[in-house]
Amino acid sequence: MTFRFVLLMALAASPVLRAQQKMTVEECIRVGLENSKSLHISKAALDGAQARTGEARAARLPSLRFSAGYTRLSTVPDVTFINPQDSSEFTFSQNVFDNYSLKLSLSQQLFSGFRLENNHRASRLSEDAAQQDYENDQLELVFNVKAAYWNLHGAIAFKAFVDENVEQVKAHVKDAQNLMAQGMLTNNDVLKVQVQLSNTQLLQIDAANAVEIARIRLNNVMGLPLDTRIQLSSQLESKPALEYQQAEGLVGAAMKTRNDVRATELRVKAAETSVRAAKAGYYPQLSIIGNYYYNRPNQRYFPTRNEFKYSWDVGLNVNFDLWNWNATGYQVGQARAALTQSRETLGLLKDRISLEVTQNYLNLRQAHEKISVAEQSIEQAQENYRITSEKFKKGLALTSDLLDAEVALLQAKTNHTQALVDYELAEAGLARALGKEESLQ
Repeated sequence: MTFRFVLLMALAASPVLRAQQKMTVEECIRVGLENSKSLHISKAALDGAQARTGEARAARLPSLRFSAGYTRLSTVPDVTFINPQDSSEFTFSQNVFDNYSLKLSLSQQLFSGFRLENNHRASRLSEDAAQQDYENDQLELVFNVKAAYWNLHGAIAFKAFVDENVEQVKAHVKDAQNLMAQGMLTNNDVLKVQVQLSNTQLLQIDAANAVEIARIRLNNVMGLPLDTRIQLSSQLESKPALEYQQAEGLVGAAMKTRNDVRATELRVKAAETSVRAAKAGYYPQLSIIGNYYYNRPNQRYFPTRNEFKYSWDVGLNVNFDLWNWNATGYQVGQARAALTQSRETLGLLKDRISLEVTQNYLNLRQAHEKISVAEQSIEQAQENYRITSEKFKKGLALTSDLLDAEVALLQAKTNHTQALVDYELAEAGLARALGKEESLQ
């Protein structure tokens, strides 16, 4: 059984089993590659390119054709001869009204102005380009799965922080009410904490909705039912210090490894070959044809007899357009225009890759630097919250101070998780920009 079959059976078995399904990011990628409709379309395009290559190759080989026919002729008198000496009459040629023909033809193009050779080469180059497109679509899907996975991870983590914050504020409402009963706080102070609780609960609703949306997006990119429940087993982790390469070196590496660059380069070569194929109209076309006939009657035999006879012929055909109102020139012009488009497309693609690699490189560095800063911020916010909370319980801190400390702690935790998510996304983005499944580090 394939992994996909086992997974889908497990997910469909029961709601309980669905909720217990745990998957790493690598497993999600594997399922996405198997289920992706866009990849199926890309594979069909590759299959079509391979079939066109086979067709172009077949055009260069001898062709063998068989044809058969039957014709019923109208009745006409036989051709007779009268002897002038004795006036006797005999049939000179018998009329056959039921005609049967069997024909086997063998033909081979000997010279086509290099059209067939260039068409075959252009088809092979286009097939190779389609293969590169398919592999590039796979890398694009890998990135999309990673992005959806880590965004869901970040949404789940944020909801957990908000849930924790809601419980903290609820506890503070009770503390505030107790302090008010002791005369240490006013009713307005209690109302401030209650308003903070309401605001946090609204944020909790938004966070829960964000988790569901992120989960749906992951299911969609994996090709699974949108209500599938998946638990994420891969964890966000702080990354070790990196030794960054120069952005220029990464751009150069991307030009060599990107599938779309190789695909476009192959299409440029295919367009160059198509120009040479279009010029074939300037040359004569030479072919050899051989036919074998088995007819009843066979017109090459005289006199005509109502019986099957065989015959054959072999010939050379030469075709040469002396004047076609420059149709060949227009065909060459079209091919050259397509070549220019391919070359400019390649240039635009390289410019876009340079920008994409540089941006993802800078995003990766930025995310890594943010992680260490965010970790320090959490430690500071936790200590500030601990001190402020103790003071508040003793009536030594204002309600606004406690609320500010809670918000600061929630923001610090959120910033840290977002920095980890941004790092994973930047790393996946750099990998995609480099045409690899993993980024260079």
